[in-house]
Amino acid sequence: MDAVTFGVLGAVTARRGPHPVALKGPRHRAVLARLVLARRRVVPVARLVEDLWETPPPRAVGAVRTFVADLRRALEPDRPPRAPATLLVTEGPGYALRAAPDAVDAWRFEAAVAEADLLPAAQAPDRLRAALGEWRGPAYAEFGTEDWARGERSRLTELRLRAVERRAELLVELGRAAEAVPDLDAHLTEHPWREESWRLLALALYRTGRQADALAVLRRARALLAGRLGLDPGPRLRRLEAGILAQDPDLDPPGEPPDPAARLWARATEAYDRTVAAGARARLESTVGLLRSLAVTGGGGLEAAREHRTAAIQAAEETGDAELTARVIGAYDVPANWTRSDDPELARRIVAAAERTLAALPGDAAADAARCRLLATVALESRGVRSPRGPLAAAEAEELARRLDDPALLAFALNGVFMQSCTRAGLAPRRDAIGAELVALGVRHGLVNHEVLGHLIRLQARAALADLTAADAHARAVDRLAERHERPLVGVFTAWYLALREAVRAGSPDRAEAAYRSAAARLDGAGMPGLEQGLLPLALLGLRLAHGRPAQVDPEADWGPYRPWAEPFALLAEGRDTEARGALRALPEPPPDLLYEALCCAEAALALALGDRPALRRTYDRLLPAAGEIAGAGSGLLTFGPVDGWLAAIRRALEA
Repeated sequence: MDAVTFGVLGAVTARRGPHPVALKGPRHRAVLARLVLARRRVVPVARLVEDLWETPPPRAVGAVRTFVADLRRALEPDRPPRAPATLLVTEGPGYALRAAPDAVDAWRFEAAVAEADLLPAAQAPDRLRAALGEWRGPAYAEFGTEDWARGERSRLTELRLRAVERRAELLVELGRAAEAVPDLDAHLTEHPWREESWRLLALALYRTGRQADALAVLRRARALLAGRLGLDPGPRLRRLEAGILAQDPDLDPPGEPPDPAARLWARATEAYDRTVAAGARARLESTVGLLRSLAVTGGGGLEAAREHRTAAIQAAEETGDAELTARVIGAYDVPANWTRSDDPELARRIVAAAERTLAALPGDAAADAARCRLLATVALESRGVRSPRGPLAAAEAEELARRLDDPALLAFALNGVFMQSCTRAGLAPRRDAIGAELVALGVRHGLVNHEVLGHLIRLQARAALADLTAADAHARAVDRLAERHERPLVGVFTAWYLALREAVRAGSPDRAEAAYRSAAARLDGAGMPGLEQGLLPLALLGLRLAHGRPAQVDPEADWGPYRPWAEPFALLAEGRDTEARGALRALPEPPPDLLYEALCCAEAALALALGDRPALRRTYDRLLPAAGEIAGAGSGLLTFGPVDGWLAAIRRALEA
């Protein structure tokens, strides 16, 4: 049975595995919260009665026992009748919740904060960040007025505030001061009385070369403390102000941020905070533009951009201004050439926000540009999802962009059209045309990022069409652009393309395998889990099958989303043909992405090995539109060999 976990850092919750536990009414939640607060110790029934009611009713003890019985049934539904409870137990004069040490979010949070104190300084900020991620709202949120919860709420809140400040302090000490600025700024909006946070924010600004902004922060702190609390700044704030005015060398940063993404984030944060005077709305829009620049650095920059993007969208929606929200969502026109999402849940939330905003926009022509960007966003973020909405949104965005005659808007819309161009096999010519138009737009209008995208799309399409000479030319062109304009992620894709070329050649498969493994090493830390997960084992499977070797599948490898196509091979290798046949028949149609043809070939290989005629006919029909192509090469990354070879093998099997 799935473990039961509890949440008190926000509304009080219980979950069994991924599923919420129904806790009935507020008294049930209060009993559970009170037992969690006791930390595995016994809470007497008399204390529960006193805590639950200001004036207890005549049958209060019986009511508490009923609440406990209801909770037990909800928490341990599979417990046999009359078997003793193991989670919510009766002991002595009352009850105790014997939850595991890691089963309560508040306990995990405290343990993580304590662990961070023991870690090396370079590792502690990430641990603290993960700990702070446990919070969903105020601790014991629905019991904020209860006397029994007040002390624990205050203690946990103070621990949280100190964790925020400790993380910021570590970032400043590590030379990553710019990373601390946005979190400290948001922190002070909610907790403006925290002098240590004001000090850290001013120091972080000073260490990113922003002396005037640092002094302005200290003036804000002085005015706020005096105006609200009637206090002068404490000695640490006063010393910092004097040190900044004197340009004290002891305040200088320890060194340049350690990597290009961190340097870009420092510049982005500086511009971000300069917009404070313009108000929150301008700040939101400028933030997304800066995150767009951060995303193309790859690695940590790409991951940070994804994370902060959702926060910006949420903040924009909270303003209730649909046009502002449309600009915030649509400003993130970061080119993308991989048709599987790095974070499907995040993509789903962005699509939902875009759809809500589309519905709220005014219907006049003045909103057409915003509508186009939202539709392009829906098309992009729906990548790899088999639904009619993505292609329809892409087509509508393209039509609007062409009518508005806006090159940047058209480039964004065409990226969405590309993302929806894998709904079946054989669409490489269509993608090649999209790539060609993107290259032309990029050259003509100085849209460097989309020029890069166009060359990558054409590299993929020409490889699929077995035109490796043209694919080579696009690889060289995009490498030159990447070097000139500092686009490090490009090298990941061209390294994989070189491995693909090696696999297509009639030479040694061992050399191709080495090339694949070398390319896979470049994915580590690239910030693209949607590309990385399962890619290497799938490439090695395709290499063996393309060269007529028997499939060798390591079931312990990280197959990621491709596991359903790998497991039947493992079953075959173990002689479990019946189970393999069942797994083959349970395979879904491959998702609409750049590996559609590759996964069709994997399914064909299984059908050939098992002699499964329905599966053979199904894969033949799916692959036929790609006749003459190199299976899987449309990804620009791997291959399962010529499609014609697979079609011929299927025909022979069906005619036998």
